[in-house]
Amino acid sequence: MSADLQHFFSSSNAFGSVLIFAFALFVAYWVSNFPAKLIIKIAQKVAVRSDNESDDDRLIQLRQTETYLSVAVAGIRAIFVAITAYITWQFISPTTSGGVAAIGASAFFIVFAGQTVGILLRDMTSGITMIIENWFHIGDFIKIEPFIDVSGVVERLTLRSTKIRSLNGEVIWIHNQQIHGVHVTPKGLRTMAVDIFVKDRERGEAEVKKVISVIPTGPMMLVKPLRITSTEQWAESLWRITVTGQTPPGREWLIETYFVDALKDIDDGVREKSDRVIVRRPIARFADPIADSRFKRAVRIKRDK
Repeated sequence: MSADLQHFFSSSNAFGSVLIFAFALFVAYWVSNFPAKLIIKIAQKVAVRSDNESDDDRLIQLRQTETYLSVAVAGIRAIFVAITAYITWQFISPTTSGGVAAIGASAFFIVFAGQTVGILLRDMTSGITMIIENWFHIGDFIKIEPFIDVSGVVERLTLRSTKIRSLNGEVIWIHNQQIHGVHVTPKGLRTMAVDIFVKDRERGEAEVKKVISVIPTGPMMLVKPLRITSTEQWAESLWRITVTGQTPPGREWLIETYFVDALKDIDDGVREKSDRVIVRRPIARFADPIADSRFKRAVRIKRDK
């Protein structure tokens, strides 16, 4: 009976062979959903643990595990489909017509590989490289080169593609071969500082604290309220107050624009220069401690002897 079916599909009904092949691949993909769902559930539990983890080293390990589980889902589906495709092809291509089957398979492979497999292989090669070299993990905030506006939190990473969600809620899918480089924001936060120059320390600190109290906080705003990290005297009647805070990428304007403008409003209506609290325009800057330490090694200033 099996031989009769093979002869029927190979000699008299090529269209039926294609249907059988397509149906087998569909069934294989459907069956692969069961182990894939189990892995997804495990990945979701790992994601919950990583979101509640306070230790940075442990957080990185959990996000790596979540990334590998995401890749495993695609891998299992690919294995199911590949094995099913091989078995189905052996069934509908009897050995008695091996030459014809080989010619047909070769022609099909050339067309299919050129238009599909080649693209998939390039995506998979790029995906494997990024995973091995730990470019980024699920949960990281990244900006993708060479695109200008493609940035967001990584929600899914497979060998073929990467899914990210932007700050405005848009879901973006991108082929891995299109990712030429990534900007990864450590901990998903930008650390910024503002240097404020005042002539009266106590009065200056009091006014700055009033402004800090009205700056909004939250996961998509300032992560924590701004705080005064240092106050140092620069001259007899000049003090520098440094305020530091952290925001998600894209929300830096809360510090460098909104907060700075609010500081300048302190002296609104004060005509006499001698009565003003702030004597210089506040300076907003990035203040990542790791970046500062690296730049100290990179920037070499020749000291006068």
